[in-house]
Amino acid sequence: MDSVRRRFGDRQAAREVVHDVCVQLLESPEKEAVRVPLALLHKITHDRAISHYRSERRRQAWVDDQAELTEVLCNAPSPERQHDAAEELERLCAAITELPPRCQQVFVMHKIHELPQQEVAERLGISVKAVEKHLKVGMAKCLARLGYQEACA
Repeated sequence: MDSVRRRFGDRQAAREVVHDVCVQLLESPEKEAVRVPLALLHKITHDRAISHYRSERRRQAWVDDQAELTEVLCNAPSPERQHDAAEELERLCAAITELPPRCQQVFVMHKIHELPQQEVAERLGISVKAVEKHLKVGMAKCLARLGYQEACA
């Protein structure tokens, strides 16, 4: 038991290995006379310890995978939250379509397509200040439509 414990560093695992070896020796019939019983015992114990170690690693990997999967599943939004988000997205799309045409262009280019304000200004032939103004108006109207009026103040 000590050699297994020293090799794998786990007293409980060593006990399990020794127990398994004892059961194996008691249950298996004698096949032939063993010339060096102690060497056979060391070999069986070593093989059983390796097998135990590998199966424990596989089990732990499976447990870790399950914990990770559970974490992912627990972080997934509930069906109610998904429904609420879909409704909020519909309201946002409606708010964007209600914006004045130039304001809508600026808003979509910057917020949806993630173009820098400078590039939006260059593409539309307007100043960066005008882009900022359109974004401010667009954000205020979208937030109001989504029910976040207090954020506009």
